[in-house]
Amino acid sequence: MALGCALVLGAVAFALLTQSENPADGAGGLQAAETVPAGDAPATGSTAAPQGTETTPPPTPVAVTGAARNAREGTETRLPLPRFVSLKAERVNVRRGPSSDHQISWVFTKKGLPVEIVAEFEQWRRIRDSEGSEGWVFHSMLTGKRTAMVAPWKKNRSVPLRQAAEHNAPTVALARPGVIADIDSCNGNWCELTAGGYTGYVEQSMLWGVYPGEQVGN
Repeated sequence: MALGCALVLGAVAFALLTQSENPADGAGGLQAAETVPAGDAPATGSTAAPQGTETTPPPTPVAVTGAARNAREGTETRLPLPRFVSLKAERVNVRRGPSSDHQISWVFTKKGLPVEIVAEFEQWRRIRDSEGSEGWVFHSMLTGKRTAMVAPWKKNRSVPLRQAAEHNAPTVALARPGVIADIDSCNGNWCELTAGGYTGYVEQSMLWGVYPGEQVGN
């Protein structure tokens, strides 16, 4: 259930491979410098697939595709539905209904985690996470700051962060699946991201937190 009852995504490791000027320094002239923050173990009760398998991302309604507009507006904000936002606090309660009287289903424990707003009711927002689980969050716990999760469905396969928005551009770093990055901009095919002190480009299709064809910051 949404990465378990206590989602701990802040501890997802970011494996950084920096370019080496010496071709003898490892495969492809790359030198690994891997860092693993504390608390990297998955939460108990996680719905992640068994290690060694790869799943596809959950279906997500496409809010923006190229110049297309959203078919719906939020009843409270008149902003597009669905839309991506991120968590504003380190600890966010997700409830079964749109009031503090409803039971807490689980607790997010990662500031900046991207989530998708799919409905609005007064001061509450129904959100969906990267695993497809849904619940209600108080509006002040969310921010319009755009972030993305790198290919959580890929499990053990890293995604290259490139120097330019091109497939043959040099690799700046390798991001492990599930790494959360700030979105600087997206042109509909590539997004410029910042994570772990590195900035580079990732194919938009490799991200959860931005829609196919959506342009951000342009």
